[in-house]
Amino acid sequence: MAARLLSLACIGQKKYGDLSPTPHYPSMPKGVTPEHEKLLRGSESVALYSVVGMTCSACAASIEKAVKRLPGIKDAAVDVLNNRAQVLFYPSLVDDETIREAIEDAGFNARLMEDENIDKSTKVCTILIKGMTSTSCSTAVESALQALPGVLKAQVALSTEEAQVRYDSKFVTQSKILETIEETGFEAVLVSSGEDLSRIELKVDGMETDKCKRTIEIYLKALPGVENVAIDPELSKVSVSYNASMTGPRSFIQVIQSTESGRYKAYIYAEGEGGGGGRDAHKRKEIRQYFRCFLWSLIFTIPIFLSSMVFMYIPGIKHALNRKVVNMLEIGGLMRWILATPVQFIIGRRFYTGSYKALRHGSANMDVLIALGTNAAYFYSVYMVLRAASSQHFEATDFFETSSMLISFILLGKYLEILAKGKTSEAISKLMNLAPHTATLLTIDSEGNVDNEEEIDSRLIQRNDMIKILPGAKVSSDGIVVWGQSHVNESMITGEARSVAKRQGDTVIGGTVNENGVLHIKATHVGSESALAQIVRLVESAQMAKAPVQKFADRISKFFVPMVITLSVFTWLTWFLAGKFNSYPKSWIPSSMDSFQLALQFGISVMVIACPCALGLATPTAVMVGTGVGATQGILIKGGQALESAHKVNCIVFDKTGTLTMGKPQVVDTKLLRNMVLGEFYELIAAAEVNSEHPLAKAIVEYAKNFREDGENPVWPEARDFESITGQGVKAVVRNKEINVGNKSLMLDLNISIPIDAEELLAEAEEMAQTGILVSIDGQLTGVIAISDPLKPSAREVISILKSMNVKSIMVTGDNWGTARSIAKEVGIDTVIAEARPEYKAEKVKELQASGYTVAMVGDGINDSPALVAADVGMAIGAGTDIAIEAADIVLMKSNLEDVITAIDLSRKTFTRIRLNYIWALGYNLLGIPIAAGVLFPSTGFRLPPWIAGAAMAASSVSVVCCSLLLKYYRRPMELESLEIGEITVE
Repeated sequence: MAARLLSLACIGQKKYGDLSPTPHYPSMPKGVTPEHEKLLRGSESVALYSVVGMTCSACAASIEKAVKRLPGIKDAAVDVLNNRAQVLFYPSLVDDETIREAIEDAGFNARLMEDENIDKSTKVCTILIKGMTSTSCSTAVESALQALPGVLKAQVALSTEEAQVRYDSKFVTQSKILETIEETGFEAVLVSSGEDLSRIELKVDGMETDKCKRTIEIYLKALPGVENVAIDPELSKVSVSYNASMTGPRSFIQVIQSTESGRYKAYIYAEGEGGGGGRDAHKRKEIRQYFRCFLWSLIFTIPIFLSSMVFMYIPGIKHALNRKVVNMLEIGGLMRWILATPVQFIIGRRFYTGSYKALRHGSANMDVLIALGTNAAYFYSVYMVLRAASSQHFEATDFFETSSMLISFILLGKYLEILAKGKTSEAISKLMNLAPHTATLLTIDSEGNVDNEEEIDSRLIQRNDMIKILPGAKVSSDGIVVWGQSHVNESMITGEARSVAKRQGDTVIGGTVNENGVLHIKATHVGSESALAQIVRLVESAQMAKAPVQKFADRISKFFVPMVITLSVFTWLTWFLAGKFNSYPKSWIPSSMDSFQLALQFGISVMVIACPCALGLATPTAVMVGTGVGATQGILIKGGQALESAHKVNCIVFDKTGTLTMGKPQVVDTKLLRNMVLGEFYELIAAAEVNSEHPLAKAIVEYAKNFREDGENPVWPEARDFESITGQGVKAVVRNKEINVGNKSLMLDLNISIPIDAEELLAEAEEMAQTGILVSIDGQLTGVIAISDPLKPSAREVISILKSMNVKSIMVTGDNWGTARSIAKEVGIDTVIAEARPEYKAEKVKELQASGYTVAMVGDGINDSPALVAADVGMAIGAGTDIAIEAADIVLMKSNLEDVITAIDLSRKTFTRIRLNYIWALGYNLLGIPIAAGVLFPSTGFRLPPWIAGAAMAASSVSVVCCSLLLKYYRRPMELESLEIGEITVE
């Protein structure tokens, strides 16, 4: 099913005016006159690119959209099956390198092809990166990876702490990529080694020698579909990357256990065994590490704080702490030095290593600020202690509490930040946990009867397995029902609360819940091919991609840390010189310090209160939560670009069939204009229409079955010379009769006269919002078929709500004007465009964009692909299990029209959060830095001690993440909640 829809999406042929081959999209720079454009004609060049990373027509659509928006592009066609893109362009306006960069900006690797050989050495891997704190960290990793020979594209996401790297395996290996990341100062863990491969980890007992490992590796690699085998001897773990359509984990276990007379025992490797694996395990480990470091820091810091801030006011303890050890060195100062040292150099070691690696690669991050601030306080205090120890008159005042408390508060802030960030990706965790842990595998004998039942780990399911699903159990795998009837709750996948009836031949989705009947299903999509895996992949891709608004934070982060260091030095120097030249009263200086120490505290406070992390987290955390919330409601938003564009939408173009209407047309009336048996009439036209994929053609074929005794699977007469005429209908020869089925323009083009009574029947059908189809046999008009496609529930209310949101609604359809006007009037749409071929739909979208509108196109994702590509936001409605093949920016997995409103509203709420995040982040810095610099000190006497400044810095990141987390409580607009939404079922 997925392959068939994919080929349709790529070929893009549709009848009756709804689909045609991809049109031309001239894209000229501003200022190019029509005369200049005429002169350019004939100077076009063709460039053929190898594009790596495409998995579906959604990928092809995004590439087309990116390329066609370049100035000087005449046409672009993307072949997703052969991984190629062909572009027709004007060399005087754009060059092939700019086109290649546009394709890479869309998220794919592109190479200009000199010949027909496609390089298949390009691979993709996803890597978990631990220790990044700000956009400067992610930028440093990105730069290091991009500089690596053989790396074609590297994308690093701070919020997910992951990198997606496209590389040429001829020049660079995964181990080298991991090594490069670790040299940059961060820990790297390989998550996945490819986009289209499944991966399983097996525990193998008895694998003790190198010979055993080589034997197992050789046997596994000999299996068809196995791409890579990695063996960890310490954990006795075997990781296998494979093509799920060719092989599966049960085959691996069988091969391993049959090797060397059953010497080895293999089973699924438990997550977390031997140190843990997977994103969640690493996240939990990181949380534990920060919490442990914070506790140890607290153990040392509390005595330092008490001795310098509390005990000095308790006479007995104060006297003991003030006792001299050597010269003027006091017991309290020596104790604070001893306690502060492990905090500074052992617990705070991460800040030294992080800042060293960052500076070595020419960048500066938060670690640099922390290291500078704490070192200034610590080493100044060391100087004061040593000076007191060598002098009989000098009384020392140390800042050991400043450095220790700074590190403690920053570790607490990082711990809270990681806890909060973990919650932003809960949507993916919940999706991944939908799959059941076990499955009941059925063994079928030669007669089709159940021979045996066995409970297995669900990860061991392979394609074509027969699985039993009990009432109340989760569906173990995507598949087709081969026996039984039931209702399945698909809300966890589609967001649709109502149960869906399932019977023999229906598809089911893994992770959904079987409610009331026993089902036997045949597994069709397993591993990375499953609908659940596709959804997770789409959500992960969306969270990896940067929204354009994030460029603002990226630009600031490049000079943020150097600017803060400069401000800090300037603050210290200003206060120091002011004190040196008596520019302020001596009474301003606290009794426990001198003017130099006061200036130093102001400088340190400025350095540690500034937080680049909050700016870096402002956009990605909100995008993560927003896309996650969308996924749980059946709305898949493919990246930050789509999310950002959707909140600006003020005009929506709706397709009619399958969007405003149910998309399941039915024949409601037939009028014969010649004496003919109705059964024979339908047999002839069904024989022609069965070759068409158009919904109206399918309605005619379905209705024709009523006149056949062979019921559900009739054998129609052979149709010769079949031809589909885009936007008009079909032609064929059946039983030596010339059959033409289509609209009025088809008949006129074929010079077939249309009698007055046929014209009246067409007009009557149009008035009733029906589509009239004309049928001619041997050049003579024979009949008129009226087909009705009912409106979706609440279509009128949805259009009304969009008006209240100041969003203009337009209907564009390939249907006739009469039917179009009738449907538009019924739903409340004022602007209608009918009898529009697909290329005209796309041109209409461009006209609206030229008028200043931000346009969303809502269609079925296949039939309206040209317009979906041209629109600012393409929304595919009713995606089913083939989500990943829809050519759209946003996929609405349910058939409910109101999800269009939800998608726009969610986008608006998400960007409200992003703006609030920037207010938080910038507010902390714009207000905090002047206060830390002592702006209020002359008038109020208020100053911000460095440890409080550090706490404020830590709080800024936490507050930004928490602000994003509030999106988890998103609720649809109240107007939608009050609608009586009827169930949408297609029998």
